[in-house]
Amino acid sequence: MKYNYKLPVFIVIGSLLTLGSCKKDFLETTATDRIPTNTLETDSAVFEAFVTNGYIGTRLQDKEADGTNPGFGRGFEYSMASSFTDESLYNNDDNTWMVQRGQLAPENLGALGVLWGRSYRSIRECNYALSVLAKIEMSAGHKSMLEGEIKFIRAFRYLDLIRNYGRVVLMGDRVLGLNDNLQDPALFKRETIKDGIDYVAAQFAEAAERLPQDNGSSWVAGRATKGAALALRGRLLLYAASPLYNAGTWADAVTASQQVMSLNKYALYQGGYANMFLINESNEAIFQRLYTRNANHVHMEIANGPNGYGGWAGNTPMQNMVDAYQLTNGLPANTSNPLYDPANPYANRDPRFAATILYNGAPYRGRNVETFIPGGRDSRDGQDNWNTSKTGYYLKKYMNDAYPLQNPWGNAGFQPWIYIRYAEVLLNFAEASNEAYGPQAVAPGSSLSAVQAINMIRARQGVNMPALSAGINQMDMRLAIRNERQVELAYEEHRFYDVRRWQIAAVTENEPAKGIIITKNTNGTFTYTPKVALDGRRFETKHYWLPIPRTEILTSNNQLEQNPGY
Repeated sequence: MKYNYKLPVFIVIGSLLTLGSCKKDFLETTATDRIPTNTLETDSAVFEAFVTNGYIGTRLQDKEADGTNPGFGRGFEYSMASSFTDESLYNNDDNTWMVQRGQLAPENLGALGVLWGRSYRSIRECNYALSVLAKIEMSAGHKSMLEGEIKFIRAFRYLDLIRNYGRVVLMGDRVLGLNDNLQDPALFKRETIKDGIDYVAAQFAEAAERLPQDNGSSWVAGRATKGAALALRGRLLLYAASPLYNAGTWADAVTASQQVMSLNKYALYQGGYANMFLINESNEAIFQRLYTRNANHVHMEIANGPNGYGGWAGNTPMQNMVDAYQLTNGLPANTSNPLYDPANPYANRDPRFAATILYNGAPYRGRNVETFIPGGRDSRDGQDNWNTSKTGYYLKKYMNDAYPLQNPWGNAGFQPWIYIRYAEVLLNFAEASNEAYGPQAVAPGSSLSAVQAINMIRARQGVNMPALSAGINQMDMRLAIRNERQVELAYEEHRFYDVRRWQIAAVTENEPAKGIIITKNTNGTFTYTPKVALDGRRFETKHYWLPIPRTEILTSNNQLEQNPGY
């Protein structure tokens, strides 16, 4: 049966009369998808929400920010920062191979093309927030904490800029509008690296003075604390002292990390190395981004899982990274090591290896991983072989077996992204202390030597790697620290910056992207054959810094100076 619904004539006419008599008011509507400026500048609760939203940036590129918008750096993305380095190869490219092959250009930065614009947009928002904070009504104590929080966010954005581009434009507290002179040369003047670092270090220090030491009911987890500001300041000053920057002293970097250690608030997590990246709170995490249902990140398990499980491979570890893991006697994994078995090369490894990388024979979700050929379920002979790893390995770190791998939508993507943790502070301290005072000396104001700090990390419960020799010399200690950073901080967005600041990228990033072919023999043994997983890997001197996007140069009417070589 068909029903025809008709409005009574008087309702139609009445509506038309109302529209005609109130036309001006009807058209002057208030948008419901944004907050009016006057509300933001007068309502303290709305203003505080605006401030805390600063921890999250703007989505500026396709295939980024799945689930929620990005935070600082890169974090959980389909292609992680590790896939711009010798840690991993992103199986599906997504504009990462051009970075590996040294094809970056101002016109095309691939997956690295958003950092400049997103950072300066956030800096402007922070400057605007500071201008509002001065006028808004709230208690002096809470206003001081918010000022510290805004300056922390702004400093972290500058840290992102400095470690990617080197010299930056310092905006101060300026808030520019459309009526301002947007071609003012001062808006495009890039400061020296030292001036930029000094400014940002001072901002972190001021933030630390104003921020609370602990999170709680009135300052929830995920918001910056005193320790977070001091820890990131320590990272910045470590960078400053490093060869690429040459804009600070190792002694200052020691003092900065010691300030965090002296808080006596943080410690190394002893509940298992792998588990640390799956839980929301630990005594090791100093600053992290938390996720919840309906505010999740990339579903890591399906995005990085082996093809035989229905996964997409994603960020596949390179053999280059596998080779960094020592054996349990503390020596490299090679034929000169009596513990090394070429027929079983994954045995007797540093326990962090199995917690980080899925290899042939690794136990995973009810069976062992099979990357061998012929017939391996996670090889090219398995299902969905277009998702087979090109390196012969899959990522294990961050994978939560409690989350579904197949059809995970809405039921995964809740792991925290740890921006900085206590192990990094100890590594930062050890590196700076070794360079300033040597391996065994205890720096002024400190209670540990560089050797002791590294051995604390190696002695973590469940890791239990042998201690470094008490008599190790400074050069060997330098190499040991670099290896320890590579292993302990794997896939945490450090390798890209570490090999650059040490100025060894011309070696590490010109190495082929290595993988492994594993052949299962008729007698059940395996043969391991090295291969090149991606050809053409290349690094030039200009790649120590990213190019500034061409659009930014053009917008400045060519006043903004490009990085050398581009």
